[in-house]
Amino acid sequence: MKNTIHLYVSPKNGFAWLMTVLLAASAVTRIVLYYSMPNPGNVWWSLVLPVAATLLYILITMLQGQEQFYKTAIPVWMLALFAAVWAKDGLGGRATIALFWIALFCIAFLYTDITSGIRFHRVWLLFPIMLTPLAAIFYYNRQAIFAKDWPAALALLPNSLLFLGCTLLIFAIRIHPAGEYHPTWGDRVDGRRIRSLSPTYTIIPYIMVNRNGAANLFEEHFEITNAERYIRQKRREGLTNFGLVHVFLACFCRGIAKYPGINRFISGQRVYSRGEDIQFCMTIKKDMSTDGEETEIKLHLTPRDTADDVYRKLNQAVEQAKNSPADAGVDNVAFVLTLLPGVFLKFCVWLLKTLDYFGLIPKALLEVSPFHGSIYFTSMGSLGIPPVYHHLYDFGNLPVFGAFGCKRKAYELQEDGTAVERKYVDFRFTVDERIVDGFYYASFLKYFRRMLRHPEVLDNPPEAIVKDIV
Repeated sequence: MKNTIHLYVSPKNGFAWLMTVLLAASAVTRIVLYYSMPNPGNVWWSLVLPVAATLLYILITMLQGQEQFYKTAIPVWMLALFAAVWAKDGLGGRATIALFWIALFCIAFLYTDITSGIRFHRVWLLFPIMLTPLAAIFYYNRQAIFAKDWPAALALLPNSLLFLGCTLLIFAIRIHPAGEYHPTWGDRVDGRRIRSLSPTYTIIPYIMVNRNGAANLFEEHFEITNAERYIRQKRREGLTNFGLVHVFLACFCRGIAKYPGINRFISGQRVYSRGEDIQFCMTIKKDMSTDGEETEIKLHLTPRDTADDVYRKLNQAVEQAKNSPADAGVDNVAFVLTLLPGVFLKFCVWLLKTLDYFGLIPKALLEVSPFHGSIYFTSMGSLGIPPVYHHLYDFGNLPVFGAFGCKRKAYELQEDGTAVERKYVDFRFTVDERIVDGFYYASFLKYFRRMLRHPEVLDNPPEAIVKDIV
């Protein structure tokens, strides 16, 4: 993965627009010629498939070409299928058809490999891939062209415009700067697949399939004397609602800056990293009463966030959730699902799980899902009860669930025999053991505890951000 390059196409490039014009003309002429033929053939294979592939190529290039140009391999394989079906009826002899199919497979495979930058790192290799079919079209129909058989020559126009446009697009392709990571095959919209794990950690998700079956439970007691002093200082500075939740969140972000593996997750038996996108989920009550409405919030934080940044983002999210109508966000999605009959609701949930397994859930749904995130915090202290060991959800990819209780006092003996009063908060964690090992979790918690002892460091961004492995 270290040698992988990432290609992109800017929608502002003139060659990209020229490609768009030529491919659009290819689709239009294909439609016109199809309906002008006396025996046009099967509409799905002869018209719908190539036109859909052509338009999809344009859309991916112009809308997603900056980050996901590699996805143009999808319409290329669709066009290869179209050509394979045509060869079955348009060429004579099994050997010729077989050779043609092998050539199609090689062209589609090479295009996929080059645009994803896995093995071949030379963009100019795309020229023979595009020019070879164009040359084959003219060579195969050379007699009609030399004889000025205009109807036959006109029939070559859709494919000729198609490959000519794709050839011109090569001049618009650029390589992303080295050192930056960009999505490629196998990544999800909410995470980058980690490909350099040891074989053991690659196999473990297939052995421990369910998240709850792979969960470890542990309890920690955090001394908060310095944290409370820090909270009083922040309130004097004007952060009136600043509290332990903000401190814990800021410490969690600072911990990921040093231990990025905590921000991984498992989906589809694969390990992914969210990178610098720390997604915090939390349930809040719109009013503190037994029948008060509950809603979910999702907060996007980064390892660079300071305590002030966390305070501002969290307060904005809470205020927005409290002032939003009951049919907004996740509540709206849940309400729509409750309208379905039980059997259809069960099927819908199964479909969502299947789509999630393959990373096909739309980003808009992931954004409102409380089951997809980095960590779920719940404050039992605000309810006046001890923390619980909360289960992880088998739906989604949430790897860490933390619950903390009320503040409590404890008297500890010093070496000289005197007793000192200290304040603690009990914390209980449920973690997915498949993302990192126990030593990694222990190191993270030690660092987390150190941040609580010296919370003043949270006023400034971290000096360095450690990147997760590739």
